[in-house]
Amino acid sequence: MKVFKFGGASINTADRIKNTANIIRSYKGEKILVIISAMGKTTNALEKVVDAFYEGRKEDALQLFQQVKESHLQLLKYLITVNWQQAENQLHDFFTEVEWLLHDKPVRDYDYYYDQVVSCGELFSTSLVSNYLNETGIKNKWVDVRDVVRTDNNFRDAFIDWNITREKVKSGIEPLFRDVDLVITQGFIGSTDENESTTLGREGSDFSAAIFANILDAESQTIWKDVEGVMNADPREFPEAVILDALSYREVVEMAYYGAQVIHPKTIKPLENKNIPLHVRCFLKPGLAGTVISNKPVHHLPPVIVLKKNQVLMELSSKDFSFVEEKPMGQLHEMFDQVKIRPNLSQNGAISLLCCLDDKPEKIEKLALAASEIFDVQLEKNLTLLTIRHYTEEKIAELTKGKSMVLEQKTTDTIQVLMR
Repeated sequence: MKVFKFGGASINTADRIKNTANIIRSYKGEKILVIISAMGKTTNALEKVVDAFYEGRKEDALQLFQQVKESHLQLLKYLITVNWQQAENQLHDFFTEVEWLLHDKPVRDYDYYYDQVVSCGELFSTSLVSNYLNETGIKNKWVDVRDVVRTDNNFRDAFIDWNITREKVKSGIEPLFRDVDLVITQGFIGSTDENESTTLGREGSDFSAAIFANILDAESQTIWKDVEGVMNADPREFPEAVILDALSYREVVEMAYYGAQVIHPKTIKPLENKNIPLHVRCFLKPGLAGTVISNKPVHHLPPVIVLKKNQVLMELSSKDFSFVEEKPMGQLHEMFDQVKIRPNLSQNGAISLLCCLDDKPEKIEKLALAASEIFDVQLEKNLTLLTIRHYTEEKIAELTKGKSMVLEQKTTDTIQVLMR
């Protein structure tokens, strides 16, 4: 059993969908569960629908949703000829779910409506791909993941009920593989006990794939992306960046913690628990091996570089010269939780604390205002945070040349430098 996850970029055109089909076809005879994200910019488009609806602009919401419908129906015409009516009817069933809601008035929180609307992007895409695969001779079963993945009602960042989800995978997914080698379902979404749609938060589709891999005891999970693998730096910032052939689970979690756009830690945990390797491969060049992430330690890695721009340094000083490690520190952490922001770097002295944060103006303003009740607060903006894992002195010198260092933290493995 293998688990594949295809992101939105891999299915955003007819040619890309055909390419995805070719990749799947190359694994003929193997049992594969495939998770598919919403196409291309569909999630962004559906977010605009939700915004218009929640602001009371019903006609705008319906018009914006009409554009989403038309893009999917147009793609269907290019892909499916024999069974087009069945495929179109299935799409219209999903369209009706959204339109029924859009004709109402919002009476609940924004996050609730976000999940009911945005979750449908995955239903649209998987429906199209499943019907196309069946038409081209790749027999598969389509599953509505909302009937399988059970969550709480923490909309937009729902928590999995593992016990119920495990039961439903065992009873509803495993038996399907007696008749077919391929099952298609959605990532990113689930449902509550009341059958209300939920979404799983950042990198939810990768996490969904890991949930299934864990429960199905898969031999591997593969995430198909538009890059050749995990790199040691962002190639847009560092053209000399190289592919990392292998990484350990721990290394990936560390990279993600410092802000690297790799695999989210919540995806790693279910795989690490059962020692399931994770492959990151390129759907544009499926012949390449990509990166494999497993429990095997990897030695002699090159410097791994993470650059975070638009940083704010918040300096918090005790008003009465009391130690910040006492009560004020606990109050500050409560403020971080309330504002929903996390320091990327922090350093404290006896009566002051320095925090480096992403410059999200509304959150920074709210945090500074709250903190000013117990601290003297000063801000400095337009800073850059450089993190290097497996650093060398030469690499530090190269990347900090001509910069003024504001703050530095260093361990045997990692250095972080806040620069202006």
